[in-house]
Amino acid sequence: MKPIASAEATLSADRLHADPAIWITRVPDDSLLERAATLQAEGPQDRPLWGKTFAVKDNIDVAGMPTTAACPGYAYTPAASAPAVQRLLDAGALLVGKTNLDQFATGLVGSRSPYGTPRNVFNPAYVPGGSSSGSAVAVAARIVDFALGTDTAGSGRVPAAFGNIVGLKPTIGSVSTTGMVPACRSIDTISVFAHSIEEALRVQRAIAGFDSTDPYCRTAPFAHLSAGALPPAVRIGMADVTELCAPEVARLYAETGSLFPARTVDISPFLAIARLLYDGPWVAERTAALREVIEQAPESVHPVTREILQAGFARRTVDAFDAFHALAKARRLAAEMFSTIDALLLPTAPFCPTLAELEADPIGPNSRLGTFTNFVNLCDLAAIAVPAGMGSDGLPVGVTLIGPAWSEGRLAALADRIHRNSARNLPPLPVSEIQAGETRLFCIGAHMSGLGLNHQVTALGGRFIHDAQTVSAYRLHALGNRPGMLRAEPGVAIAGEVWALPTSAIGTLLAQVPPPLGFGTVALEDGPCIGFLAESAGITDAPDISSHGGWRAWLAHASQPA
Repeated sequence: MKPIASAEATLSADRLHADPAIWITRVPDDSLLERAATLQAEGPQDRPLWGKTFAVKDNIDVAGMPTTAACPGYAYTPAASAPAVQRLLDAGALLVGKTNLDQFATGLVGSRSPYGTPRNVFNPAYVPGGSSSGSAVAVAARIVDFALGTDTAGSGRVPAAFGNIVGLKPTIGSVSTTGMVPACRSIDTISVFAHSIEEALRVQRAIAGFDSTDPYCRTAPFAHLSAGALPPAVRIGMADVTELCAPEVARLYAETGSLFPARTVDISPFLAIARLLYDGPWVAERTAALREVIEQAPESVHPVTREILQAGFARRTVDAFDAFHALAKARRLAAEMFSTIDALLLPTAPFCPTLAELEADPIGPNSRLGTFTNFVNLCDLAAIAVPAGMGSDGLPVGVTLIGPAWSEGRLAALADRIHRNSARNLPPLPVSEIQAGETRLFCIGAHMSGLGLNHQVTALGGRFIHDAQTVSAYRLHALGNRPGMLRAEPGVAIAGEVWALPTSAIGTLLAQVPPPLGFGTVALEDGPCIGFLAESAGITDAPDISSHGGWRAWLAHASQPA
């Protein structure tokens, strides 16, 4: 859609939806149309978001517009936009306005704001989710194409679930948080709400990048936002959530998990760590970020928010070190878990509370909403929240795929499969072919998807491209728990998988491969490729399993009863 038509559609949708609580500051209609006309006259100019409309959570700076963080007494008007916002403007996107939030991004409900509560688009009796309430509702109501939120404890995922949209919570430090009002500065992220995985990734690619002005910003180790194809074999971890979730959430979670081979994992260590976010040193980190307003103008702060922030003054340093040690252990457990699974699938939220429930108990329901989200940033993980279907109560249910830092591109294929299962009119996620800085790698054994050493490939930034097979010029031998392939005549075609691996990581992976295996040029049906080959001297006595045509077929044969 061209910029003028896009702007007009946004204005029409905003008038039709008629929810003033979405916005704290809106770009005037005339200004929006004028900017759209300028963009249209300029043409796309290779700008990836040309004419797309977007909203920005009002704890992120936009030059010349007030930043309130939903606290009028705190408001200031920045001279410069946050780098994430500026990157979107440079990419040709149309800013529509600043959106409402739980004050100072402290909450997961969306109702802790003097600017009102944005309306849940499926049932106004229920909360919209927060803290990025306005941004999520603006996307869910199809007013804007995408929106920026923030996510420290689930603020970019919970409202995505309640709005039946996608919420991408990036790796900490992959997007600059300069120009963002901090919640917990060490684990804050700027997140994306969108209607599809493809659009969320496109926006994320626009805003990601190193920024030296943000002390927590990190340089990506590889191109982590390139989408791969869905591997033929994946390993998904799931948890027993029956006692933690509403029945419809548990049902749809189980149905979603049935899309993949899944194994049960113990998430209790992560649930224990999650509780530290609001009962540990990170409460004090929130307080430190807002010390001046809490000490000098406490009456300007929402009562529930004020209670949470004032509690930070009572936290003890000695307890903080206990929490840091516990977190280090949890991060180690997460690393071990992701060496055996490709992603952890969890419900995004255990239930959706009503506004009446929240009025009766402002703290309890909010705390419960973070059950499956609070640990993710603490453990330095990436996550994509995605719709899983509609409950019998008419409310959407969301699930979240969680992976190690820098795994967003790999998670995308899994998240897209889930999304297309619940919204069947979505086109498949486009696969990014081999790009500059990547090398095609042909895997034939335990490094293939779903097998024991695949994590060595994915940890280095590898992503699945497609199944493949060699020309009929190779023999395959069984070397215990791995195969050895070598060129031979007569030969057969050997099945395997093509992965894209950062070229800089080829040497690192090779160093992990024991002799007699190594890398060499393999002739595939679609052209040459680097792949796993064996030295002929090392397989002299190894059984020839070429007749099976590949390692997976051999494993299936070997597992059958004699």
